[in-house]
Amino acid sequence: MTLQNLISLTTGVSLLTCCLAVAGVHTYARGRAQRAALVDRLTAAGQVPLTGRRRRFRGLDRRLRRTDFGRKLELRLTATGLDVTPGEFFAYMLATVAALWLIGQATLAPFFGPLAGLLGIWAAWQFLNWQRQKRIERFINQLPELARILANATNAGLALRTAIGMAAEELEAPAGEELGKVANQLAVGHSLDDALGELAERLPSRELVVLVTTLVLSNRAGGQVVGALRNLTETLEERKETRREVRTQLSQVSMTSYAVPVLGVGALFLMDSVADGTLDRMTGSPAGQASVIIAFALYAVGFVLIRRMSRIDV
Repeated sequence: MTLQNLISLTTGVSLLTCCLAVAGVHTYARGRAQRAALVDRLTAAGQVPLTGRRRRFRGLDRRLRRTDFGRKLELRLTATGLDVTPGEFFAYMLATVAALWLIGQATLAPFFGPLAGLLGIWAAWQFLNWQRQKRIERFINQLPELARILANATNAGLALRTAIGMAAEELEAPAGEELGKVANQLAVGHSLDDALGELAERLPSRELVVLVTTLVLSNRAGGQVVGALRNLTETLEERKETRREVRTQLSQVSMTSYAVPVLGVGALFLMDSVADGTLDRMTGSPAGQASVIIAFALYAVGFVLIRRMSRIDV
């Protein structure tokens, strides 16, 4: 190969490389622009949180979402309204379990480490249930105002789909957020029955089921929605006051259910502080370990029974 041919080949390869580099940069820039436009549209539609917070544990989150447990966890987190991904929650739960394990093992006895870890898992799920129930309660308190807005909008001649979008803009969270999701589903072609049904599944309550049933039946039969919604508004107001009275009357019983297991755990710390090493000697034999497990099980049964007996569905 002559020197001239080598120079020509090198020049051609260099030009080809430069062309490919320019095409790659152009494709990358176009992809970033399309992604930014998509994020802007989803943000305007309310489907992307505006926080812009950088997500942690992305690899764990991707793997977790592929499992049934991850999908159920994602649905539960969605119902709570927390800005946490399944991967982040799972990682935080594992960190809490490890911390409680070490604390229980160091402060009480090595036998109490696994029990403290199980307590951490139970506390994490109870926290999710508490957040979900709190969000449901807030949503129930907004239902009379929601029914009133829908009644006024439909009385003004607006379609039910338009009335739902208007209520999503006027109401605060969580009703505004949940109705925004329903409006987005309706905008992309979902039926009213499916969108409202998913809302009732995310935030299950008798009041919401009655409202959803009223809207669905009125939409199917083409009946008068205004009169039904106004009657429903009065009923929801009465149920709201009744629920508040019942919750006030049962507040002492609820505190008792939490005080019972706290007294049991406090007794363990008291025993170990009076005579150092008591818990080590007590859990050093199979009989002592079985006694501790039975005692914790009885405390758990007492907690559940008190909560069940004090539960009144209004």
